[in-house]
Amino acid sequence: MRGALTSYIDVAQVTLYAFWFFFAGLVFYLRREDKREGYPLKSDRSAQVTVQGFPPLPRPKFFYLPHGGVAQAPRDEGFEEVKARRAENWLGAPLIPTGDPMVDGVGPAAWARRKDTPDVTFEGGKPRIVPLRVDPEFFLATEDPDPLGMTVYGCDRRPAGTVVDAWVDRSEVILRYLEVRLEGASAARTVLVPMNFLRIDRRRRRVNVRAITSAQFARVPGLRNPDEVTLLEEDRILAYYGGGTLFATAKRSEPLL
Repeated sequence: MRGALTSYIDVAQVTLYAFWFFFAGLVFYLRREDKREGYPLKSDRSAQVTVQGFPPLPRPKFFYLPHGGVAQAPRDEGFEEVKARRAENWLGAPLIPTGDPMVDGVGPAAWARRKDTPDVTFEGGKPRIVPLRVDPEFFLATEDPDPLGMTVYGCDRRPAGTVVDAWVDRSEVILRYLEVRLEGASAARTVLVPMNFLRIDRRRRRVNVRAITSAQFARVPGLRNPDEVTLLEEDRILAYYGGGTLFATAKRSEPLL
């Protein structure tokens, strides 16, 4: 019979082969697309060695941001020197910091070179994270503890400063940071403490920060503008406290057993 192709072709087998080809193409496409961020990898053997694997990197795409500017992916991040040395002379050996790891960005204190501009709200394009003194529309809930005026203590149980303001996320409507004026600072310097690195003791009216010591507050990365924080500054601040969980004291860097 003319046109009866199904009588001479194994349709089930053709369908199976078509699915295999489609699935292989899908895996290839997804595996290539996930290399738009973080690739090519830089080898610690030499700055001239790049690691990209198979499949190779896709051609760059350009993304037009809602508040102006263009982002490209993938992009060449360049090679950054890590201020640490290998504990042993073999690839993958643990790194031993050669300076202050919390400032140099080693291990848990690592930070990315994000844009040195504030994150902005979707509507209006205003800085997203600001102190309460900048936006009177936001305030602390009366049923929550008021941290303003509380003393901040480091992991050594010594006072580091006093809370003078709280920073709110206008988009998420939650507190992101507490602003602390350091004790003994000649220029009345203030630093930010992320909310996820502190505990508020309402009864004793104190804020406990276990990540770093009281003396280490003096080296918390500062702000270029006292009323806003950039994406780069946020990353460095969070990395500093994160690094303190391992590097704040010599005991923390040692094994538990």
